[in-house]
Amino acid sequence: MKIKVLIIVAALIFVCGVAGSIWALNAPRKNRVEIKSGGRVLYTLDLSREGNRTFTVSADKGVNVIEIRDGRIRVQSADCADQTCVRMGWLDSAAMPIVCLPHGLVIAYTDADSEVDALAQ
Repeated sequence: MKIKVLIIVAALIFVCGVAGSIWALNAPRKNRVEIKSGGRVLYTLDLSREGNRTFTVSADKGVNVIEIRDGRIRVQSADCADQTCVRMGWLDSAAMPIVCLPHGLVIAYTDADSEVDALAQ
């Protein structure tokens, strides 16, 4: 009898863990993102205020073209060899930022309440 109770408790903990992970990964999107290169914040953007546009982020090791469309952001193109950052698609989760390792670029949601806008560098 004790083994059945332990199995049921373990199964419930497992199911709650899986459900919590799915919820955390699909939590409502935030609007503010930071674009960093080499650990330095280049841009802090509020996607709810940004219009549809593309812009270039140049790093010492290469160039990334960033696209903002309909309140979403992605790396549209990059001159790195592996193109992982491009294949990552749109930034959808606070748990998984867009990263271009060859260029040291990171695009991630942030809780920062900074008043820095897209023009600040």
